[in-house]
Amino acid sequence: MKIEILGVGCAKCHKLEEMVRDIASKEGIDADISKIEDFKKIMTYGVMTTPALVVNGDVKAAGKLPSLEQIKGWLKG
Repeated sequence: MKIEILGVGCAKCHKLEEMVRDIASKEGIDADISKIEDFKKIMTYGVMTTPALVVNGDVKAAGKLPSLEQIKGWLKG
């Protein structure tokens, strides 16, 4: 599973990365997690507001911090 956290360094972006890494670790999810801070790369996903969460190339959330349950569902689904 490939997970990307899109964000330029705001507090919510850092929080999303922390939440994703914590859930993946606790749930035993084998994932390649990366943080994308390059605005041009972020734009290739059609994302205009951050933070954003991309799972296997699919934008799951943008412009808000999703709940723990939402993130778990996306990572397990």
